[in-house]
Amino acid sequence: MQQPFMAYENDTDGFTTGNLHIQNGTDTIIIEGSLNITKDKQGLEAALKLKRAVDAAIDALKRTRNLPDSLGH
Repeated sequence: MQQPFMAYENDTDGFTTGNLHIQNGTDTIIIEGSLNITKDKQGLEAALKLKRAVDAAIDALKRTRNLPDSLGH
């Protein structure tokens, strides 16, 4: 079983799907590259991996109290 992506929990976790790399960070999640979502089982799996990461980020942001307007980066 694959570990869930724990958004904003550390600066070390990351994964690659296709040519897309998602790198975790405690204040920023970096998504770089490209991803072909083909109309087949591989495309579905690629899309679901991306969705899980984005959903984890959204959930973490919604749970954060006193979310700043900007980090000023």
